[in-house]
This record gives sequence, C-alpha cells and structure tokens, in this order.
Amino acid sequence: MELSNNTILITGGTSGFGYEFASRLIALGNTVIITGRSVQKLQETKQKLPAVHIIQSDVSKPDDIIKLHEQVITQFPNLNILINNAGEMRKLILHENHTPDDITREIEINLMGPIRMVQQFLPHLKKQKSAAIMNVTSGIALMPFPISPVYGASKSGLRSYTKSLRVQLKHTNVKVFDLVAPGSSTPLNEKFMDSKDFNSSLVVTPEKIIEAAIKGLQKDKYEIYPGLAKVMHVMSRLAPGFLLSQAAKMGAEEMAGK
Repeated sequence: MELSNNTILITGGTSGFGYEFASRLIALGNTVIITGRSVQKLQETKQKLPAVHIIQSDVSKPDDIIKLHEQVITQFPNLNILINNAGEMRKLILHENHTPDDITREIEINLMGPIRMVQQFLPHLKKQKSAAIMNVTSGIALMPFPISPVYGASKSGLRSYTKSLRVQLKHTNVKVFDLVAPGSSTPLNEKFMDSKDFNSSLVVTPEKIIEAAIKGLQKDKYEIYPGLAKVMHVMSRLAPGFLLSQAAKMGAEEMAGK
C-alpha cells in the first residue's frame, strides 16, 4: 500500500502507538487526524506536531462516533485510512467488587469502539480508490493474561473480528490489517512495570513497533507481528499451556487476594 498522500484517522493519538503513528505518517506526506478524550492532551500533541489535526472524541461513546464521522467526512472528504488504536488496559481482580459498567469498560473501548468505528466509516471508505483499516490488537490476543482478563478478552475478540472483516471485505477496495503489538513502553503498560514479575527486557519501544507496522502496511502484510509477538504467535500454537503458565506469574499474589 502506498503510504503518502493519504488522509488518515487515528483514534487515541495523543501518546504511545497513536502518537508515533501520527508522527511517522505525517513525515511520509499524509494528512493525519487524531482523536482523544482529553482536550488538554490533544492540544499538547498539536504543539509537538503542528501538522496534525485534532478532534476530541471518545470511542466508548456511540454518539461521539456519530459526531466524529460527520465532522471528519465534512472536513476531510478524502479520508481513506482508519487506524483503530485507542485502548485501555487494567489490572482487574475478579473476586473483588466491580460495578457492571466498570467491569466491561475495556470491552467498550477496545472492542465495541473499533467495531462501531468501522461500521460508521466503512461506507465512506468503500467509495475511495484505495482504502485501509488497521486494528491494533495485542500479543495478549494470542493467549490469556490473567491479571488483565477483560483486556485480554477484548483484544482476542478484536482479533477475531478483524479476521472476519478481512474475509467480508476481500472483494472491495478496503484492505484490513492487524497490528499484533507486543508489550511496549507506553502509558498503557506503565501500571504493570512495578510488578516484581515484570521483565523490562521483553518490552519493545513504540518506535520499533510502529516501524514494523509501517513496513507491513507498505508490503500489504495483513497480520503484523513485531518483536516478541512473532514468538508468541508460534508458541500459542505449539505450547499454549506454557504461555499461560508464564502469564499467570504476573500479579499472582494479587490475584490470590494476598
């Protein structure tokens, strides 16, 4: 896929992968729009990346997605690439008390958000000469991650949805990509880094992950596995029990209620 002279919408673009995507894609000669929940963070991002266009929007809110669609299609009618990047990851101890709304928050952001975004923008994307959707999933989509059970479920669901979406759009002009991201030094993972079981040597920088994503897009590589995600992909097939046993070590005392 040609990665210049496109108009690209990135959700969750104020930090981590979203910010790195925006920076790289602007440098390649694209028009880039980012969304985020915080107006302040959007404005700070605009100061660092003057060429970026910012829109306040929350992917967990269906009304926000409808309004975002109307604004983007009006202001940027050449939109042809959607990157569903916004996400949230939490430690959740399931035998503690959680309200019904709170326990499913990651489902709303990480799974329902991208599904609704695709459904809202797909008719427009199909009208473009060349278009693409990239969903950012996770290496955790390949295995359970007990300390973050709802996040893992949301990313597994998004990966399954992405595969089905690719099949259904096979005979259209819309290419569907899956960035299976390994653990990275982004705000998403900060809450896990103080764990005694956290291995910082396995963390990949956002720059390296997005570099792999850019190359994958350019080569029409529909499933992109940067760094450790390649190993996890193989191990999820050959030794899923071993992967789960290793993942279960993270936060084992917390999960046991100690």
